[in-house]
Amino acid sequence: MKVLVTGGCGFLGYHICVYFRDRGEEVIAYDNLAKHEFARNPYMTPAARDYNRSQLEEMGVEIVVEDIRNKAALLEYSSQCDYICHTAAQPAMTISWENPELDFSTNTLGTFNVLESARTHQIPVAICSSIHTFGPDRINASLTEAETRYLRQPPAIDESEPLLQGTVTPLHASKRSNEIYLQAYIDTFKLKAACFRLTGIYGPNQFGGEDHGWVANFAIRAMLGLPLTIFGTGKQVRDILYARDAAAAFGAFYRSPQPGIYNLGGGVNQTISLLECIDRIEKILECKADVNFKEGRFGDLRYFVTDSSKFQRATGWEARVQPEQGITELIQWLQNSPNLFTQDRSC
Repeated sequence: MKVLVTGGCGFLGYHICVYFRDRGEEVIAYDNLAKHEFARNPYMTPAARDYNRSQLEEMGVEIVVEDIRNKAALLEYSSQCDYICHTAAQPAMTISWENPELDFSTNTLGTFNVLESARTHQIPVAICSSIHTFGPDRINASLTEAETRYLRQPPAIDESEPLLQGTVTPLHASKRSNEIYLQAYIDTFKLKAACFRLTGIYGPNQFGGEDHGWVANFAIRAMLGLPLTIFGTGKQVRDILYARDAAAAFGAFYRSPQPGIYNLGGGVNQTISLLECIDRIEKILECKADVNFKEGRFGDLRYFVTDSSKFQRATGWEARVQPEQGITELIQWLQNSPNLFTQDRSC
């Protein structure tokens, strides 16, 4: 088996490459090695951008430095593959309103090229969407407030929840467009395709920023003694999903390719608020984080807990790693990688 992973040198793409390589499969990491998101993280050294790439090369993963917006290159490199895992994306809501053309060309045009490659070669494909396709207004309005988190009844949200409720940013638009195109390729071309609406993914090899990857961002800043920012009350809730579990979902779909759009997250047992996550990080590091509060951000979703039962029924997949274990493993990786960060560690 040969697998092409777009965005293979990024965070989730890296873990998918590792997942298939550990099973003896041939893997291509197809990545343009863009630096615009990394440039927003002042605590990273230049070595950080190439870290995942060098790790994958040591494992025998083929690295292709190309862009998903280059349809000809994507068609060429996927031509001998059995499966495409599509993780290359512009993932941040803030970047989407600062540079909507980048968001559209990467997320929508890039995903169209991926779907065309899968259709041309008649191979299965799994792509990434986001829980942000639901929009913030309806879910935010349904919440009650407890001491450290928002609450909702029922707590878990499945695929029947209405989409694009309220504020729509370019990121909402591009992610939802991807879902519609995927459904069109399933219905029209009978493509074996899945779309995962992912929640807060976290784990080792993540260089999180304020725009995207908040668990890692909090952990890195707390470890380095840098201030971290909470936009809003800090009671926002996610059912965070460990990267190894997310990667396993791509394997589960290949083995049981039932086409569709799926909510994918840790579920009710893996919920954590921003405040609770910081408390967990402080206990592991045995030091106090420097936390600043600012106004909530435009378009932010204050709560999402995923009902993944549709995908579980289809494939047998389930999230396994609990936040206590996952956050500990993330911090252990950070502590063992001092050359990737610019500040002396204070914790």
